[in-house]
Amino acid sequence: MPPDALIVFCTCPDQSCAEAVAERLVDDGLAACVTISGPVTSIYQWQGKRETAEEVQLFIKSSRARYPALEQAILSLHPYELPEIIAVAVEQGLAGYLRWIGQCTRQNG
Repeated sequence: MPPDALIVFCTCPDQSCAEAVAERLVDDGLAACVTISGPVTSIYQWQGKRETAEEVQLFIKSSRARYPALEQAILSLHPYELPEIIAVAVEQGLAGYLRWIGQCTRQNG
């Protein structure tokens, strides 16, 4: 059976937004770790126009069980109308690290 771990990608408009989202996700047990990387340049289509933006990339380590709550938390915190929230299943990884993600994101109760 593949691990329960997910990596969720999310871009934020700036460092302060990225830190606020990351801190909330970790504090609420929705992520074991959030790596903040940036700045990155995103080129994308929005409302019929090509846009370019400097953003900060989040790499969120979470679990399948916590994904619905994690998605809702990002939506409630994020300033974008349509934020990037893309989850990718972790197929393999260091067993101890994957267990740690599960322990950190285990739902209470």
